[in-house]
Amino acid sequence: MTIMNNLPRAEYPRPDFVRDSFYCLNGEWDFAYDDANLGLSDKWYENAGDAFDKKIIVPYTYLCELSGINNQDFHDIVWYKKEVSFTKKHENSRLLLHFGAIDHVADIWIDSDHVCHHEGGNTPIEIDVTDSVAGKEKHVITVKAFDDSFDFEMTRGKQFWEKKSSGIFYTRTVGIWQSVWYEEVAPVYLKSVRITPDLDERMIEIDMEMGGGKEAIVSLDISLKGKELLSDQIKVLNGRAKVKYWLDSAITLDWHHQESWIWSPENPVLFDITYTVDSQRNSEPDKVCGYFAFRKINVVNGRILLNNRPYCMKMLLDQGYFRKGLLTAPSDDDLRKDIENTKAMGFNGVRKHQKVEDPRFLYWADKLGLLVWGEGPSSYEYSQTAVERHTREWLEVLRRDYNHPCIVAWVPLNESWGVHEILDREDEQAHSLGLYYLIKSIDRTRLVISNDGWTHTKSDIITIHDYSGSRKELTDRYADLDNIVKEFPGGHALFARGYEYHGEPIMVTEFGGISFCKDGTEGWGYTAAENEEDYLERFRNVVEPLLESEHIQGFVYTQLTDVEQEINGLMTYDREFKADPGKIREIVQGK
Repeated sequence: MTIMNNLPRAEYPRPDFVRDSFYCLNGEWDFAYDDANLGLSDKWYENAGDAFDKKIIVPYTYLCELSGINNQDFHDIVWYKKEVSFTKKHENSRLLLHFGAIDHVADIWIDSDHVCHHEGGNTPIEIDVTDSVAGKEKHVITVKAFDDSFDFEMTRGKQFWEKKSSGIFYTRTVGIWQSVWYEEVAPVYLKSVRITPDLDERMIEIDMEMGGGKEAIVSLDISLKGKELLSDQIKVLNGRAKVKYWLDSAITLDWHHQESWIWSPENPVLFDITYTVDSQRNSEPDKVCGYFAFRKINVVNGRILLNNRPYCMKMLLDQGYFRKGLLTAPSDDDLRKDIENTKAMGFNGVRKHQKVEDPRFLYWADKLGLLVWGEGPSSYEYSQTAVERHTREWLEVLRRDYNHPCIVAWVPLNESWGVHEILDREDEQAHSLGLYYLIKSIDRTRLVISNDGWTHTKSDIITIHDYSGSRKELTDRYADLDNIVKEFPGGHALFARGYEYHGEPIMVTEFGGISFCKDGTEGWGYTAAENEEDYLERFRNVVEPLLESEHIQGFVYTQLTDVEQEINGLMTYDREFKADPGKIREIVQGK
């Protein structure tokens, strides 16, 4: 694996599907604003002249400090250019160029060859550039990114449409914001894989798709903690193959002791899996390393079960913003430390809020043991265009993140954003239902919350957002089930008209939001603490009523860190604890 340690974010970007031939393209690129929208007509991808008058550090947006530009003005069309020597170790191999995410519409050229058009600011781009780079040693990659700051039909999440952040909205992201890299693959290679574990049957289903050709022999090896468990060969004839393995007949583990083989936040056991694709074309085989876990999440008789046992999800709202990088973490260590800090405070999961998170975060959640609710960014207007964009992006999210065991729930809508009239409008209700069943049709292994917070249609968990700071009010509200389902959280009905409660589990998935200024930042929260002692007492007063309620099966506290003008995190924006994490942990654990 080729990694240049002097580059920013130089770690392997896709850790659940790893090849050795990795070349990081992060670092300094030529950069230009195109406010007059001249770049396409003037063919900047061929000869830009002096247009590229800036330098930018990829993968950071120009609006943040780490980009080297740090300009928050509106520049909705931006261009990138970098000269690259595409290196190949084997003559017959192919080259795949990857962009982790470009916000929001991207066009990409190799020299003057237009190789890709992609819409969707939160999902990956993969381009086979083999033919485009044949015959020359050096080539120029040019990227045009368009992100309309005032398009409310776009999946924009928390990105604000004004220059200065305000309320619950933050600084925008434009252009490349996840890693850029390329890799060398064999003429016939493993294009994608879906792994579906079945804990009850001790079985895994593996669905493989080939690229570059349809016929190959795939050698597959599974191990656990260095011990080989299974080795097999599959002959692929039509470009796809699906196999199932019942592992209890192949290994000698004690299946009755779950700590030896079942994944949970308390016991994050990962199985290693290696695929070797041989096309018998006198070339090096394609080798990919990944992992999987046995983990089951479901609802039985109104109870949330993790691995067939009742489980209380004690989670944090995590917006995934960083002072110097905005949506892009400054380093891989920052992603890992957020998970370690979350667990240190006694929480076992996070709801990633209005952000499709970096795959490296999901890797660390898999490895360290943290439940994740995956939530995509919302749009703010309802239209045919918004529905098409939202649906298309969710299909790409499901394809990218399906294999991560940490993800136990999907949240396609939040607080009726983009479906503001869902209470009565049948088309908006149908969109909510459509997303629920679309996700279920692709992913049967996870729960789906169709509209987090209120005005539910069909949801596996009924979720409530409640920012009351009164212990008595919370205790009274969540003591009686009939009272809970008739409540109007945030002034909204809990169910859309025509829908009602059918015994689903209930969680409070936003609450607290207590502000406490620890670093001099001016801002706001839903209630305010004066000092650390007051802060801990207020925290206890909102957490304990939910722990004591027999009707609430888990919660999501707002939030992990301060974000810009919101100072209601358990940590500051720079990740300093506002109170003793041990004391926070005791409260969360009910001690």
